[in-house]
Amino acid sequence: MGMNRRDFLKSSAAAAAAGAVGIAVPAEVQAAAQKAESGWRWDKAACRFCGTGCGIMLATKEGRIVAVKGDPAAPVNRGLNCIKGYFNAKIMYGADRLKVPLLRMNDKGEFDKKGKFKPVTWKRAFDEMEKYAKKAFNEKGPEGVAVFASGQYTVMEGYAAQKMMKAGFRSNAIDPNARHCMASAVVGFYQTFGIDEPSGCYDDIELTDTIVSWGSNMAEMHPILWSRVTDRKLSDPDNVKVINITTYRTRSSDLADTEIIFSPNTDLALWNYIAREIVYRDKKGGGTEDIIDWDFVNKHMVFAVANPNIGYGMRKANEKSIKEGKYSDKEMEIIKKEMKKTISEKEGPALEPYGYKAGDEMINNKPGLPHWQIPFEEYKKSLEPYTLDYVAKISKGDPDEDIEVFKKKLQMLADLYIEKGRKVVSFWTMGMNQHTRGTWVNTLSYNVHFMLNKQAKPGNGAFSLTGQPSACGTAREVGTFTHRLPADLMIKNPKHRAIAEKKWHLPPGTLNGQMGQHIVKIHRDIEDGHVKFAWINVCNPYQDTANANHWIKAAREMDVFLVCSDGYPGISAMVSDLVLPSAMIYEKWGAYGNAERRTQHWRQQVLPVGDAMSDTWQWVEFSKRFKVKDLWMKDVKVGWGKKTLKAVPEEAIRAAGYTPDTTMYEILFVNDRVKKQYPLRLDQFPQKGFDNSEALGDSRNVVGSDGKVFKGYGFMIHEYLFEEYASFGRGRGHDLAPFNVYHKVRGLKWPVVDGKETQWRFNCKYDPYAAKANPGGDFAFYGPFLKAQFKGDLHGPNKKGGKNPIPNKAKIFARPYMDPPEMPDATYDTWLCTGRVLEHWHSGTMTMRVPELYRAVPEALCYMNPADAKAKGFKRGELIWVESRRGKVKARVETRGRNRPPKGLVFVPWFDEKVFINKVTLDATCPLSKQTDYKKCAIKLYKA
Repeated sequence: MGMNRRDFLKSSAAAAAAGAVGIAVPAEVQAAAQKAESGWRWDKAACRFCGTGCGIMLATKEGRIVAVKGDPAAPVNRGLNCIKGYFNAKIMYGADRLKVPLLRMNDKGEFDKKGKFKPVTWKRAFDEMEKYAKKAFNEKGPEGVAVFASGQYTVMEGYAAQKMMKAGFRSNAIDPNARHCMASAVVGFYQTFGIDEPSGCYDDIELTDTIVSWGSNMAEMHPILWSRVTDRKLSDPDNVKVINITTYRTRSSDLADTEIIFSPNTDLALWNYIAREIVYRDKKGGGTEDIIDWDFVNKHMVFAVANPNIGYGMRKANEKSIKEGKYSDKEMEIIKKEMKKTISEKEGPALEPYGYKAGDEMINNKPGLPHWQIPFEEYKKSLEPYTLDYVAKISKGDPDEDIEVFKKKLQMLADLYIEKGRKVVSFWTMGMNQHTRGTWVNTLSYNVHFMLNKQAKPGNGAFSLTGQPSACGTAREVGTFTHRLPADLMIKNPKHRAIAEKKWHLPPGTLNGQMGQHIVKIHRDIEDGHVKFAWINVCNPYQDTANANHWIKAAREMDVFLVCSDGYPGISAMVSDLVLPSAMIYEKWGAYGNAERRTQHWRQQVLPVGDAMSDTWQWVEFSKRFKVKDLWMKDVKVGWGKKTLKAVPEEAIRAAGYTPDTTMYEILFVNDRVKKQYPLRLDQFPQKGFDNSEALGDSRNVVGSDGKVFKGYGFMIHEYLFEEYASFGRGRGHDLAPFNVYHKVRGLKWPVVDGKETQWRFNCKYDPYAAKANPGGDFAFYGPFLKAQFKGDLHGPNKKGGKNPIPNKAKIFARPYMDPPEMPDATYDTWLCTGRVLEHWHSGTMTMRVPELYRAVPEALCYMNPADAKAKGFKRGELIWVESRRGKVKARVETRGRNRPPKGLVFVPWFDEKVFINKVTLDATCPLSKQTDYKKCAIKLYKA
């Protein structure tokens, strides 16, 4: 029977899918598939989207990607993709893909901030960037030059950006959008373990008996992991329990044995309730049961506490834009709580052990990371308020749910954690991270697991899931956060800076130890007139930021030259002054690191469209424009004039082998040393047969930053960047395999020691670093950060006794429940929550260009309870205003479907730039992690 091309392709896809799951395929279908795939080249890669780290297979033919399928050999997804994963190819071929640089110009061809975008050459683009970056540096110092970085950078891109910023410009004003998604988890890891990244891995799903999802709609946000959860549940339905803890009903609720709907922010109280049950039912806590594993706790834990009066990470009264009146009276109603607040009746009992009561004024003057050790009895005292009655009263999120039913759910939850022999994994993502007490609630999760000895063991552990594909690998591990260097090194630590200076071949003292700006502060510093040059890389910060009206206005009206590198013209590109066309994921060599510490690499599959070039190339070319004498040879002010960063002495520069005229390009990226060490081997794996636009140039003959056809750097620059980065972590508990190895395997979980990956960190049976730190022992929490504190009680430290070192130990923290800064009231009577939907990724910059995904969900809806819609006179499908103290947007009412809020709460996803919900959200952050809280603010709803 004859088949047309469409039938051939469908048969090919069917054969691939059937083969992946082990189904026998008819001979006719196999033959059709082989014919349809004639001339295709298949190669492995990583999915472009979330932090799960799924492996995919890409087929290319005649310079285009023609097919995508799940990689059956990938241990994360085992051949399965989610709906976005199957469209990895189509995200690259949208109709409005950026192909040439665009500059705002007047009719004379001059740059004009109020002009219209017109095409320019790469040379003209870099000329303008050089001009305004030098101007910003000379006027404001290193911090006047800033970068909106990304958890979607490849490892090589992020590493190149960090080197040029921190070593070249001596600026720490670089921070990724991962600040919005993972920072609270990071600081929680540091404070608890002394080192970043999860101790467990995805294998825990198949090994556990209990999956508890805390504010994480895994069914839509991590669907491949949810498929594994579903498989685990169905494999043993009577024993395996799934609990979904959420502020509104989601698709994850459909599988759950129990759904617990809580009021926003009260997850702090829920965790403390479970901890109270553990402590007060234990014999040492005054109960009658043997619950706490005291042998484990005494050997491996200390108890700790910190000040509760830390504020909410909003603007302070002395900041320039506040003093200039750029914030309305309505906005100031909330912002003033940054300075001081009144303790509410709701939070009063939780704060009594710390010396506060309802009605007291709290002065928020104790932000920061300091904490101190306390005895168990003080920790027990901190838990005393969290009785079942108190916690149920303040945390019940569904007004229609019977309080006694809710109490039984909480008791059941505690019992599941406590049950002897029952393995438990706690998962969370943004629900716990995007939180004004995000660091606190992250640490609270470990308390429960530690006391029960259900952490860092197969099938047991608290596990933070990552939002972005390389928020772990590039933001955290590479260290593109403002305060970090690669492999957990810290920019403030002189010893760590010295390590980086040696590896980067810099003169001693080059790196700037002054803390830089986190991503929200970069926005604020542009508004305040401090930042004069900002470059956006692989993200959309003007759509993804809370309180977006302020930052968009600042971008267009303040004296700042804003550059945006992107594949598509999103909101951030539209508010910029210069737009650069970036190569997208499979148009370049790259690597990602995902949530289970798995590092994955891929090769360039096709040439970039138009004149687009990778962000790595853009940073390397930018470095050619700056010489030693431009950036290193003069004293500059940092900390907004409070400190002076001394010039690098000329004798130190010459001793390092450089002159005042040596370029940053020659120092940081391309020189004889690296060319010799990483030569091109085009006849060998993995380079053989694959394009390499940075190393070789390509057949497009792109005219580069110097006005000449770019012919390539002439060596394997991707291997060089990766291997130099990897050298920071080898031998320090962050070991990565060699570059070429990653091209042979489907990723490896670091630390990779003697060719073997590590599944469970800190467990001496599985982690060679733990075994080395505690020979013959069972666990070693060997992270070095914050491992010496004063001792004290809940009211403060006693500094007379000096600091007490705790090598190889982790911490159990006392953390109270506190209200968020903005809650519903008589005027703004409804909670707003934002997030994602399955079909769209973050700001929709890519997925809204895929016709199938666009048609599936063409706009962001305002999901609300039918009773609320009826009470307010709204009909399903009609437009309403969603308004906060900061702004308002129109959205269409939805009272059915996937998201089912309780009365008093609505959910509006943020992928849709036409329903620009981040105009409404509050830019409050966790004061410890600086992560934005998008999950709760107060709004009012009315007909449009």
